Amino acid sequence: MLYPQVNATRMVTSLDGFWQFQVADQKAIDLHQPLPAPLTMAVPASFNDQVVDQTLRNHDGYFWYETTFNISKLQKTQRNVLRFGSVTHSAVVYINGHEAGRHQGGFTPFEIELDDYIQVGKNDLKVQVSNLLDNTTLPSGELTQQAGQYHVTPRFDFYNYAGINRPVKIFTTNKQVHIDDVVVKYHTDLHQTNVLPDIKITGNYHHLTLQIIDEANNVVVQNNSASTTTIKPLLLADTHLWQPRHAYLYKLAVMIYDANDELLDTYEQTFGIRTVKIAHNQILVNDQPIYLKGFGRHEDFPVIGKGMNQAVINHDHNLMKWLNANAFRTSHYPYSEEEMQLADRDGLLVIDETPAVGLFVGFSASMAMGQGQVNTWQTLKTQAAHQQVIREMITRDQNHPAVLMWSIANEPASQQVGAHEYFAPLVQLTKQLDWQKLPVMAPKIMVATPDVDRIADLFDVIALNRYYGWYADFNDLTKAKQDLQNEIKAWHQKYPDKPIIFTEFGADTLSGMHSLAREPYSEEYQLDYYQMNLAVFDEFDYVVGELLWNFADFATPTGLIRINGNRKGIFTRDRQPKDIAYLLKKRWAHK
Repeated sequence: MLYPQVNATRMVTSLDGFWQFQVADQKAIDLHQPLPAPLTMAVPASFNDQVVDQTLRNHDGYFWYETTFNISKLQKTQRNVLRFGSVTHSAVVYINGHEAGRHQGGFTPFEIELDDYIQVGKNDLKVQVSNLLDNTTLPSGELTQQAGQYHVTPRFDFYNYAGINRPVKIFTTNKQVHIDDVVVKYHTDLHQTNVLPDIKITGNYHHLTLQIIDEANNVVVQNNSASTTTIKPLLLADTHLWQPRHAYLYKLAVMIYDANDELLDTYEQTFGIRTVKIAHNQILVNDQPIYLKGFGRHEDFPVIGKGMNQAVINHDHNLMKWLNANAFRTSHYPYSEEEMQLADRDGLLVIDETPAVGLFVGFSASMAMGQGQVNTWQTLKTQAAHQQVIREMITRDQNHPAVLMWSIANEPASQQVGAHEYFAPLVQLTKQLDWQKLPVMAPKIMVATPDVDRIADLFDVIALNRYYGWYADFNDLTKAKQDLQNEIKAWHQKYPDKPIIFTEFGADTLSGMHSLAREPYSEEYQLDYYQMNLAVFDEFDYVVGELLWNFADFATPTGLIRINGNRKGIFTRDRQPKDIAYLLKKRWAHK
């Protein structure tokens, strides 16, 4: 699936802006009439924090968005495609009163061909959205219904923001002939690179031209071909590598022509060249060991919730670069395409994660779970959804050089019977879909220790979410240090060839709270907590990454241990630094 772009043959129209919004089930809406009692709602953005009515903010169920758009006579002669960056968590799309398409899954794009539904002039667009989660969806939640009212209890520790969270666009192509996908496959020895792209084209054409364009906008290689099946490799004799924090990006231009050399369609796909390997307990990027320095994060910001905002993304990346970070994890879902594009440009490594969070029946934010009798893998029916999100994430993101690894789940009940049987086909699917064969991981919850975990053999790295000194050994950093050291050694003894990455560790901290006693929730305790953890990591050369939890404070469901959300951020929710930020900046400048 290609990201929409304006060029010589394509046009893009944004439908972002103020839409109409209303909570209602399908029976209450006349699809051929405007919404009867709408509110104004900005798109893209979550709906929840744009409203002041708390009942509406926390509504579980169905709601509607509506807008209108115009189609010119010229545009009607083209192929018109409606594209949503994401709708959380499911969408049914109606054009002029007719169902045109639907999609399940709140963090990946989907497209709908419009030509059978649109007319010249004004057109009506309605989207029925649901934020319901259950035992079949990803993320996972417990769904109940009483007196006609739905209630979702998420099995995850972040607020269930919903709505049209990413851009909405209409793009056009040639009606009969168009480029549908461009995957820039290559083989490199880090000096010379053979690029052999996989290109999908609908319709008949006479020939195509391929060009590789460098950062100076020079065409460095060009090939002509009769079809996609006869493309010869494009040789980059002197390859500029994409390096962490030193990005170099090429573009592959694809142009298809008729017999009279008239251009039918064209597309430019950005890509970078780099290699990723696991060897001798190390992660190698371009055959050089890399130590991951960065964060787990959330798409979360005041008012917009999980809505895509380019200024916020850019500011967050600048903060990470200021701290000398080189990586982040898209916890716990694929982030917007716009953020992935910026990561490519900024040279930030990305652990790209599916929304397979909540695969643990009985999960609670206090981590006091795992002792119950309910077996997750006999209760959840998420295999089909899991396969879908893996396919959609890899299909969308396989051209991004920033992607370092695929994370196919977060904190599943991997200590329970059935976990291995559940994950084995998913790991196999991931590796089949990914032509690069990037490492695959799934961060482990604290109760999934080496003696009980059932799935670590399936994955390329040991990814640990560990909170010694917070959820375990609370306020006892001496014991926390010993327990952390012991677990690291135990993992290495069991899997001596696998590198270890800490994908989460942190302590809730109230910005501005200080304590002579250095007690929990103070900035002093956060400093002590991280100094202990980081010192332990430095003891082991097979610990190759520290991704702190979290980059910034973020919203959660209300709870006894949540003070206006999760406060483990290095920055406040509005991106002001806590004291720990300056320690990290100094450490990462030399790490």
